[in-house]
Amino acid sequence: MKRLVLLVAATALALGAAAQTSRNALDGVLGNILRGQLPVPGAAANPAPAAAAPAVAGDLIGLLMQQGGSIDEAREIEIGRQLAAVLLGSKPLHADAGLQRYVNTLGRWIALQSSRPQLPWAFGVLDDAGFNAFAAPGGFVFVTKGLVDRVTEAELAGILAHEISHVTERHHLAALRTKAQAGAATQLLASQLRSDSAVRQAVQSQLLGLARNLYSSGLDQADEYGADRLGVALATRAGFDPYGLPAVLQQLRTQAPDNPLFSLTLATHPPAQARLEQLEQAMGQRLDAHAGKPAVRIEQRVAAQARR
Repeated sequence: MKRLVLLVAATALALGAAAQTSRNALDGVLGNILRGQLPVPGAAANPAPAAAAPAVAGDLIGLLMQQGGSIDEAREIEIGRQLAAVLLGSKPLHADAGLQRYVNTLGRWIALQSSRPQLPWAFGVLDDAGFNAFAAPGGFVFVTKGLVDRVTEAELAGILAHEISHVTERHHLAALRTKAQAGAATQLLASQLRSDSAVRQAVQSQLLGLARNLYSSGLDQADEYGADRLGVALATRAGFDPYGLPAVLQQLRTQAPDNPLFSLTLATHPPAQARLEQLEQAMGQRLDAHAGKPAVRIEQRVAAQARR
């Protein structure tokens, strides 16, 4: 089998994922995605009316508040853009352009093996010493520099696959909808959208508040267990050691809850031991034939990519 680095590189070239050659280029791509300047699936068939950002936020709040019906993919991506902007507003992208290209290429390769390869997947490394990873609807995934520094390639692949699985299963959308429907203030604001521009801005703030609350409180435990199971299968399908994610959970299991570098991850996820037990039951020995690959450090991949 060809070396993984060659396979990833070939796929990246096919997707145009490695076109960025500088930090500015990467920022431009992510910025364009967040501003809605790149085409999204379904946009031509279901064009959203041009509107100011607060009005768009109000429309999204209305969608989230609906008791029935589904949110189409174009609007899911728009919600994700706004949530990704919240994350980027909290922590900037790390300045290492080579690392950014590598993580974006790796993430897109894994996402290509998922059930929703058509999403406008974008991956980035946040300039944060903590150990964490975040996803937003529509295909936006971020990991922190502190996480990247503490894992191997297979472990990073497992983490990215876990976050990708949250997106493909629309876990964040469901959580946002629950929070929006539970907010009486949101319902009051939404009822006045067409009559008061100040209220529209308040609705946009409400959407940002929902996002911040979501990332500080975490998803439902069942969603986390499900993303673990799907993530292991996805990482394996992408050619990585299936025990990458369990190895990360082993690392988390040894951390003290008050360690500031790990506290957010530990607070927003089920106990690592419980996640390991759930995975052990799901995996058994069925994926052992794909295990045992040599560990590869991320800096090796970044250096190899820079030489090409």
